[in-house]
Amino acid sequence: MQERIRVGASRCLLGENVRFDGGHKLDHFIRDTLGQYMDFVPVCPEVECGLGVPREAMRLEGDHEAPRLVTVRTGADLTDRMLSWAGQRVRELEKEDLCGFIFKSKSPSSGMERVKVYTEKGMPVMRGVGLFARAFKTHFPLLPVEDEGRLHDPRLRENFIEGIFALKRWRETLRQGKTMGSLVAFHTCNKLLLLSHSPAHYRSMGQLVGQGKQLALDECYSRYETQLLEALKLKPTVKKHVNVLQHMMGYFKKVLSSDEKQELLEIISSYYEGLAPLIVPITLFNHYVRKYHEPYLGRQTYLNPHPTALKLRNHV
Repeated sequence: MQERIRVGASRCLLGENVRFDGGHKLDHFIRDTLGQYMDFVPVCPEVECGLGVPREAMRLEGDHEAPRLVTVRTGADLTDRMLSWAGQRVRELEKEDLCGFIFKSKSPSSGMERVKVYTEKGMPVMRGVGLFARAFKTHFPLLPVEDEGRLHDPRLRENFIEGIFALKRWRETLRQGKTMGSLVAFHTCNKLLLLSHSPAHYRSMGQLVGQGKQLALDECYSRYETQLLEALKLKPTVKKHVNVLQHMMGYFKKVLSSDEKQELLEIISSYYEGLAPLIVPITLFNHYVRKYHEPYLGRQTYLNPHPTALKLRNHV
């Protein structure tokens, strides 16, 4: 990639002392590991809407679909203030070329799911969304988003980061200029990645590209981007990965020896049974791609969707 990836993130996760108690919630994986590849656009809703540090704690109250943001001790209602700021901030973020956002979990402003909302009886229900997180997801409905808590799940982490890198590649394609040739080239390189996320989108997007000359170019690109982001939100499963691995085997049927075919089948089976992580069959396929100079698979982003140093496929 020509440029670092721009990703939004809650400021406290980057180590900034902006929380209500004057502290932070530094996440080393986000700042130090992902930070090797990403430039973060920090956001703190409370501070940016004019609240101080430290400040009175707050929580969500009322209807979980449209909760109020209220301070815990004095009961001050900050809902309108936060919503007004959030509406302006998401419009500003349009200019940042973000490929994703990492929210602070459980936060009444930034939690993306399962935030406590207190009923009239004072009982919490875990069904809320932070006010800024809701505004962001409404404004950017297809952008990859996660919170730092969910990033501890290896499959969610790998899917989120894979989506960010895929979107960055798409943005770089757009910057090179819209042509049918560029669209075909992008789709060709990402076919197996799409298949691992959604066979239905894989087929639909193939048909779109195949019929692209019947549409205005901007319309074709717009539809393709929507389907791309929809597909990337759907998580790969072991079954879908095995489907892709078996599909790739077909490209080597004339060159692999009997022993090599048997070894590959056994490794795919070990992955399917949970005895080996995905990186094991992927490593062997990358070896065969180089050994037998397989040009089509050599261009597939599925085999190298993100930096190997992140070790994301070592745990899925």
